[in-house]
Amino acid sequence: MADLFPERIETDRLALEAVTGDLDPLALYEHARVGAPHVDEMTAYLTWDPHETPKETAEFLDEAADARENGEGSTYVVRPREGEGGAGELAGMTAIAPDWETRTAELGIWLRKPFWGRGYSGERAGALLSVAFDRLDLDAVVVAVHRDNEKSRAAVSGYVEAHGGRCEGLLRNYHVDGDGEPFDAYRYTVTAEEYRASAAN
Repeated sequence: MADLFPERIETDRLALEAVTGDLDPLALYEHARVGAPHVDEMTAYLTWDPHETPKETAEFLDEAADARENGEGSTYVVRPREGEGGAGELAGMTAIAPDWETRTAELGIWLRKPFWGRGYSGERAGALLSVAFDRLDLDAVVVAVHRDNEKSRAAVSGYVEAHGGRCEGLLRNYHVDGDGEPFDAYRYTVTAEEYRASAAN
């Protein structure tokens, strides 16, 4: 079922490479580990904490590859393409996770701080919206943002509205953080109908 998801996605400035089991865990650990540059700032509003050991990173990658193989979602490494600052570097990771019963998919992303502020989140979101609607035939895409993450809320609002979607409101105890503590999150959605209408304009 891994064939449900593209193995590689290219946008104007980015290459998204699916995690299929061949990514070096140590290459990711270098940026996701405790003590890595800016890692605490980077993970402050995420659902995972910095990794304590390379084994933790390897297990994360194995789980991502298994989920892809089972049709449960696909995680991608985000790399800037040639011509971009840091071309070829591991800039972060993104994922699309379908809920087949509700015909929705949730998107997630994290980026290393040197790659913040470039509009990469919105660019890869546009590509993953196309996967959700044009390839997977889903009805809606969901993005949830920690209530205190104002920078991400601004970015998500921008690209969701650009694709015809909206913020549905603040949902209490919507996710749990890396310590297992629940947090409130703003839920944004784009439907297939909204996406296609915005593309036609």
